[in-house]
Amino acid sequence: MPVYRGISVYTGNAHPAFAEAVCTELGIKLGEADVFKFTNDEIFVQIKENAREHDVFVIQTLGGTGVNEAIMELLIMLDAFKRASAGRITAVMPRFAYGLSDKKDQPRVPISARLLADMVGVAGADRFLTMDLHKGQIQGFFSIPGDELSAFLPLIDYFAPDYAGRDDAVVVAPDLGFAKKGRNFAEKLGLPLAFIEKRRAGNTGRSEVLEVIGDVNYRRAIVVDDEINTGGTVRNTVAVLKEHGVKDIVVACVHPVLSGDAAHKLVASGIRELVTTDTLPLSPEKHDPRIRVLSVAPLFAETIRRIHDGESVGALFTSPSLQLPLRVS
Repeated sequence: MPVYRGISVYTGNAHPAFAEAVCTELGIKLGEADVFKFTNDEIFVQIKENAREHDVFVIQTLGGTGVNEAIMELLIMLDAFKRASAGRITAVMPRFAYGLSDKKDQPRVPISARLLADMVGVAGADRFLTMDLHKGQIQGFFSIPGDELSAFLPLIDYFAPDYAGRDDAVVVAPDLGFAKKGRNFAEKLGLPLAFIEKRRAGNTGRSEVLEVIGDVNYRRAIVVDDEINTGGTVRNTVAVLKEHGVKDIVVACVHPVLSGDAAHKLVASGIRELVTTDTLPLSPEKHDPRIRVLSVAPLFAETIRRIHDGESVGALFTSPSLQLPLRVS
């Protein structure tokens, strides 16, 4: 087993503020690298300091606007570190892209999530680190070892003081595909769970609610999902809950993709609050007093430290003594 000289953290242009926050938690300086585009739109990367035999972590979230550019930046950075003789390279992707394309569910379509996982390994990553993949099987698409963190414990900690064990509240999963995680979320809060059955209209991203499974005749509801893109599914769910007399609705998700004007439409749908994390940057036009952002930078920082020191990552989720601070903005 090689001995790495130290932790080195670098980032591309997708979400540099998140990488800076991780480095602040680690007590180290963010590594220096040039990552920019030439006038012909091709990406150039140069590492500005020695990385030979270092334990390198490249933080690059894959989502929001410019997702394909973020992917190319990550792949080129991984290749640069491989050629710079880094001791070990970990691709840190707070949000992994193309998670919806995780199976061949139509004729002549790709499995893009598998393709992206292959590219990360081929580009030079020895490990990967990510958070709340859209589907669990995506872990198996990687040919390199890695860790999948979860933001649901911080989200549960946020809601617990006001919701834990209440007899007038329910957790709602807006998609049957989210049933298992939704059930775990509800159990941690001591609340019942209801599901929304939906059907997607082709490849348009639009969906329609077909049926409510479970009792939603409560006064308060937490609608929870792994990510929100256009927000159509969640808005449909909110409308159904209102029809069933739910008066107080909050929405929680891990990855705030919030394409186009999704943030505005969602907060205008009648919800009291949207609680999310900083795995993706929120552009200024998406800011709203009803949007609360929990920082998962402390969780990523502690995980990076544990990977470097050879300590258990799983203990972060099983040991109450390792609770990390909850930071809300």
